[in-house]
Amino acid sequence: MKYCARCITPSSRPNIRLNEEGVCNACVTHAMRREIDWRARELAFREVVQQAKARSRGYDCLIPVSGGKDSTWQVVKCLEYGLNPLAVTWKTPARTEIGARNLANLVGLGVDHIDYQVNLRVERKFMYRALVRYGSPAIPMHLALFNIPLKIAVRFDIPLVVWGENSAVEYGGAPEDRHGFCLDGAWLRKYGVTHGTTARDWISDELSEGELTPYFGPTDEELNVKEILAVFLGYYFPWGPETSLAVARTHGFQPRAEGPKTGYYDYADIDDDFISIHHWLKWYKFGFTRTFDNLSLEIRNGRMTRLEAIEVLRKRGDETPWEDIAKFCEFVGITEAHFLDVIERFRSRDIWMRRDGKWMIEGFLIPDWNWI
Repeated sequence: MKYCARCITPSSRPNIRLNEEGVCNACVTHAMRREIDWRARELAFREVVQQAKARSRGYDCLIPVSGGKDSTWQVVKCLEYGLNPLAVTWKTPARTEIGARNLANLVGLGVDHIDYQVNLRVERKFMYRALVRYGSPAIPMHLALFNIPLKIAVRFDIPLVVWGENSAVEYGGAPEDRHGFCLDGAWLRKYGVTHGTTARDWISDELSEGELTPYFGPTDEELNVKEILAVFLGYYFPWGPETSLAVARTHGFQPRAEGPKTGYYDYADIDDDFISIHHWLKWYKFGFTRTFDNLSLEIRNGRMTRLEAIEVLRKRGDETPWEDIAKFCEFVGITEAHFLDVIERFRSRDIWMRRDGKWMIEGFLIPDWNWI
């Protein structure tokens, strides 16, 4: 295992590369923010707003939202610029109480809202098939998150879709993707967390094409014909967890009182009981967790040193979300033993080794880690 010399991101993380100095591309990209002319970017967003309003047939823009701090910030920003938005949510089958309250707060800021719920029987089958096939039960979630809003934008002739952060910038990506403002089919295939699959790839005896309807999105051609522009708000304005949190809290957003659900932040990934499993499975596949991502952001933003971040990891220890795993197994109708048997097949033998009856990572960031 190799780790970034500046943050704690491992080279095993998808789309991460270390340069000659041992610094990851996510850190390099973040440092380049100081060179960005944010005033010019803001003016560019004003032009996007003007074009959307000029072409609007009702709704000026569509905002994919969960109710979290980021989507709250997106709604606030769009309203500040005079847009008339339609907010669209894929309703997770494991929505939390705090997630429901924050979503209601977001809608109360002054937007029309669609809460799109997929047939639970279909989601149950799809999530299980994704778990077995790729060790990734969140593939249906990501297909829904990205495709449902775009499909609705096409149906309603909404000229603009406003996403939040560009993960190719925040968590490492190819140089040609770092400065892009547009989310298109190529971006989805590379960064959409679907193992490069589309809904059509999941048609089977267990899942019919009709059942998978919510997961099919418009083609690039359909978006081009309708002249729908899908942008990342983080391209036009400085993006960061503390930035969006500050705005969201002043507009009624509430963090999780019990502390972080997954990762380091008590205000992120709190609207869904299953998202913790998606993040935790990175431990098996790549040797890191959501906490690594969050702490690396803290380092890049100067709020924590690398040594302090490593100490946080040491104190955290094992982060297996047993309670959420139990809820997931109950939802899809399997035993926890079967779940563990399935995910064991996806443990990367490139980084994990068996020693003294325990699995451990050779060259792990913390030499005296308590392997269990």
